[in-house]
Amino acid sequence: MLIRPASPEDATAFAALYNPFVLNTTVTYELDAVSADTMAQRIQAKQPEYAWLTLEDRHAILGYAYYGNFRERAAYHHVVESSIYLAPAACGRGLGRMLYEALIARAQEQGYREMIGVIALPNPVSIRLHEALGFVPVGTLQRSGYKFGRYLDTGLWQKALTPPTQAPG
Repeated sequence: MLIRPASPEDATAFAALYNPFVLNTTVTYELDAVSADTMAQRIQAKQPEYAWLTLEDRHAILGYAYYGNFRERAAYHHVVESSIYLAPAACGRGLGRMLYEALIARAQEQGYREMIGVIALPNPVSIRLHEALGFVPVGTLQRSGYKFGRYLDTGLWQKALTPPTQAPG
């Protein structure tokens, strides 16, 4: 098993992995399938400021994870929002945890202080993964998403990447 930085060459495999989630589930609020070109642009837009990682086994891509800015305002510059997607064949084998741990480590290395997991609800698998990695629930945005003819809640989970510092004083 290899975890490595993503590259635009991964975009076709990422789109193939991601699009069933887009078209058949509510785990992403994206409504239309994503092209390989769009995925390549997303990868390039995140790097090098943020991480985008690939989980690979014998040249088969089993998943990817990334983080980017949480909000645009400068006061949020220390907070990142994370995402992770695994191929169905990779689920239940501890690979999501391994990939997410690598992502968290990269964010810590880059000096980010907080990571936010944004979870379309209900999603018990994602909630279990986040909580196993030390994320805590911090809020729910009710009826914030709309997909497949229904409103969906969005949960926010937060993980401190560095110890809290005492305010000057």
